[in-house]
Amino acid sequence: MCPYSWDVPGGVQFHVRDLAEVLLSRGHEVSVLAPADDDTPLPAYVVPAGRAVPVRYNGSVARVNFGPLSAARVRRWLREGEFDLLHVHEPATPSLSVLACWAASGAMVGTFHTSNLRSRAMLAAYPILEPALEKLGARIAVSEDARRTLVQHVGGDAVLIPNGVFVDRFARAEPNPQWQGSGGTIGFIGRLDEPRKGLPTLLAAMEAVVAARPGVRLLVAGRGDVDDVLEDVPPAVREAVTFLGVVDEPDKARLLRSVDLYVAPNLGGESFGIVLVEAMAGGAAVLASDLEAFKQVLDDGRVGSLFPTGDVDRLAAGICRLLDDPAERAALTTAAGDWVWRFDWDTVASDLLAVYETVAAGSGAVGEDVTRSWRDRLRRSPD
Repeated sequence: MCPYSWDVPGGVQFHVRDLAEVLLSRGHEVSVLAPADDDTPLPAYVVPAGRAVPVRYNGSVARVNFGPLSAARVRRWLREGEFDLLHVHEPATPSLSVLACWAASGAMVGTFHTSNLRSRAMLAAYPILEPALEKLGARIAVSEDARRTLVQHVGGDAVLIPNGVFVDRFARAEPNPQWQGSGGTIGFIGRLDEPRKGLPTLLAAMEAVVAARPGVRLLVAGRGDVDDVLEDVPPAVREAVTFLGVVDEPDKARLLRSVDLYVAPNLGGESFGIVLVEAMAGGAAVLASDLEAFKQVLDDGRVGSLFPTGDVDRLAAGICRLLDDPAERAALTTAAGDWVWRFDWDTVASDLLAVYETVAAGSGAVGEDVTRSWRDRLRRSPD
């Protein structure tokens, strides 16, 4: 069950899509219900649940689907599917996920993606959500931040299983020489009109970077109005930036293989940081805000460099330092090349299937072994 509009890129949608592909490749039968218009081109395993409505939440815009018609579609999908197990993503989100929890019976697991440690909305809604969430045979969190959000607002605990990446797809991608600059190439992927993604911070830092490194290029991929982004940007920075628009998965992999440095200047609201894992899989050195979620993904700076969140001067200095020091970049990418396999879908899907099997069997002992396994993996340094 996917709560957010299928045709608008987002981390939860990508997670659901990739997991469905992995499960199908292993011989399982998979059906995904997601908000989407009936005439939207969809994979064969996705069933459209109608048009989504944009709602502002947690510094972003969530496109969700709720109401009597949606509830009827959920009930029909559940009835016709006769599923062995239902996997609900973002069970506390007022969209198809909550409707599914209310309507379903039998084996159910829920994955919590959101990191928002001060959500008044979730606290206020808990009395309504509680009966639905109690049906879950296991709760999964994609990160420690997502787990803490769940514990604080809902109670209980969760199995820790992170987002997955097809590491080989990024590692095998071919760079695009036309995207590379003589003064070094920087990459950024994220929605242009979402302030928490931090693009204005990066563009502000680029003024010092351009002055120090003639020929440097910044590749920006993502949805949004380019004119609005560039309104107050100096001409020298404008000349250094190339906007690629929304890129498909093969072009995203080529982008990450083409850059010397991937920068994640996000300001908050991140529970994981899947693009950091993708960048590491693509062989790019990573420089990221020191958000707690990013620190976990980058092993506290061992496999990627960190800078104080929102600090334009420190970001500019970090970019220049890494572009000027190929040896430091190489050390980061070598360490990251080992580390990133912890997030490969082969491992992540196996852990999810272990939870599925436990819940489907009706056992009460869900999760602690998998949680401990992942925490140990994330703490261990590569051999």
